[in-house]
Amino acid sequence: MCGIVGYIGKRDVAPLLLEGLQRLEYRGYDSAGVVVTSPKTPGLKMVKAKGRVRDLEAKVPARFKGTTGIAHTRWATHGAPSDVNAHPHMSADNKVAVVHNGIIDNAADLRRKLEADGVEFLSETDTEVLTHLIARSQAEKLEDKVREALRVVEGTYGIAVMHADFSDRIVVARNGSPVVLGIGEKEMFVASDIAALVAHTRQIVTLDDGEMATLKADDFRTYTTEGTRTSAEPTTVEWEAASYDMGGHDTYMHKEIHEQADAVDRVLRGRIDDRFSTVHLGGLNLDAREARQIRRVKILGCGTSYHAGMIGAQMIEELARIPADAEPASEFRYRNAVVDPDTLYIAVSQSGETYDVLAAVQELKRKGARVLGVVNVVGSAIAREADGGIYVHAGPEVCVVSTKCFTNTTVAFALLALHLGRTRDLSVRDGKRIIEGLRKLPQQITEILDQEEEIKKLAEIYADARSMLFIGRVRGYPVAREASLKLKEVSYIHAEAYPASELKHGPLALIEPALPTVAIVPDDDLLEKNRAALEEIKAREGKILAVAHQHQEKADQTILVPKNEDELDPILMGIPLQLLAYHTAKALGRDIDKPRNLAKSVTVE
Repeated sequence: MCGIVGYIGKRDVAPLLLEGLQRLEYRGYDSAGVVVTSPKTPGLKMVKAKGRVRDLEAKVPARFKGTTGIAHTRWATHGAPSDVNAHPHMSADNKVAVVHNGIIDNAADLRRKLEADGVEFLSETDTEVLTHLIARSQAEKLEDKVREALRVVEGTYGIAVMHADFSDRIVVARNGSPVVLGIGEKEMFVASDIAALVAHTRQIVTLDDGEMATLKADDFRTYTTEGTRTSAEPTTVEWEAASYDMGGHDTYMHKEIHEQADAVDRVLRGRIDDRFSTVHLGGLNLDAREARQIRRVKILGCGTSYHAGMIGAQMIEELARIPADAEPASEFRYRNAVVDPDTLYIAVSQSGETYDVLAAVQELKRKGARVLGVVNVVGSAIAREADGGIYVHAGPEVCVVSTKCFTNTTVAFALLALHLGRTRDLSVRDGKRIIEGLRKLPQQITEILDQEEEIKKLAEIYADARSMLFIGRVRGYPVAREASLKLKEVSYIHAEAYPASELKHGPLALIEPALPTVAIVPDDDLLEKNRAALEEIKAREGKILAVAHQHQEKADQTILVPKNEDELDPILMGIPLQLLAYHTAKALGRDIDKPRNLAKSVTVE
């Protein structure tokens, strides 16, 4: 959600912080701010602005020098977007500055107590509560002041704190919201996302929940919120700064759609075992005996990751013959689910930091469940919490709406389904068939993307629709759900997805010429059933856009997709609908990389 950037060293800090904030713009935000200091010029100097980082940059005065600073992009939770509600938040004596990602659940109670003690609040935010708590602490060290404040705070946070009396350090802490340290040469960085760091260092340390750190120009140390020292060894991130550039595309979404053939090649690379018609997934930490003992698979994710999990569940049932289903993690964690020791739980998250998924993982681990992670970011919280898992190797995904990571996640599930199937009863012949299908995917993705101009013309036809219906049956239904979500997210056109088999049970009442239907029609054993659904829609004068392996007579238009194996077809059928959503949004003039009200990594409830 919100973004944090911090630096301590010898360089002029304001340009570094503003650059870092620009690299975090993709996360979604409504205001921004920066505070700086220097041992040579004591005291904290702050500038804040509602709007984009460029609005903040325009307000920064020429004489805004410092060598230590923290900055923030805010996505409003407590209080509307405004200059006052923007972070950083400063104490009344102008000595303490705090930036904060997350939500303090008991902020209202703490605010009332502080006001009763005479504290005057300037903003509506929960973060200002934390600022005053730190400022009022009588502890001698900044670390102890922060620790004292955090003891009374309930909720999630990733914070960075500066104090005018301790200009040689930045103190940071994490509980449920990412905090990453960047280790430089006589300089240190901190951010909520490695995107803000990779232009300056690829040596990082990711804090765990309940962990704090003190950054000085030439050193850092980590410790728990209780004060116990922890040992944190830097790791090298594989992504480079160039990975976050647009590469000649107009938007990150367009770039990432077109990166999918290479991304899928990466997730397959080095994992296929032709000798035994299976795959190597060493990170699972699951041997053949344990794999055979699995009686059920439960996949948990949110939004796009949930839809990828739906496709994954179908693959696991079909190839491994293990009962499997997917469920929104945001629902699972609150329904006091029965945790079965014979069930394998799989947590799915692009960032590896999605709070609802992470909370579900922690609850499952508390109850003794085996949990695997399917994530994109190496060393992320879910990757560290899980017993094992699969990295999807999609590369950095900057656009708020997920495209290439969704595709790579479904391919990762195909690998897992094949692995589980071959440890059980899937034949060598079927294993070889699936491997051949997987190898075809990159070229077939390229063939789909080559149809972009035709899909663009279709998008311009449907851009006037006020609402759209997406339908699919069995393998096609998760594709319909994800395509519906993509259109909603990026174009703001209302869209709903239904199983095609449910048309007669209610949705058919909506069909009219003004409501276009997008139908997923794979050439599988349900082809004639899907065609019957098209007949029903056409009989009621509904317009139909089909995504199919062959031309559909009852459809007004058909987007043709290359045929793969039946089990793998869903991986391909959603890709043209990503382009449809993109070009629909473009025709409507939407801010494609930063859809309204949304953020890239949802690290709060």
